Amino acid sequence: MKSAEAAKKASRLLGSQAEMARLLQVTAPTVNQWCSGERAVPAKRALQIEALTEGLIKKADLCPTFPWAQICSEPSETLSAA
Repeated sequence: MKSAEAAKKASRLLGSQAEMARLLQVTAPTVNQWCSGERAVPAKRALQIEALTEGLIKKADLCPTFPWAQICSEPSETLSAA
């Protein structure tokens, strides 16, 4: 799954792009840019989105270039300081 597709799916699960923006405390245009592929989802936001979607959307799908395997010892582990 491409990052933009994962972001779109997350926004649908959370109700809308505007609702996702509100939950993440970012602007709606930022979420729209993630969903369109114009802008990459930052690792910090990928962790938050994975938590908000209760793991239905994976951080690795949202931010595939981040070295998750080097940071997390288990795939389901998240960074508390991110």
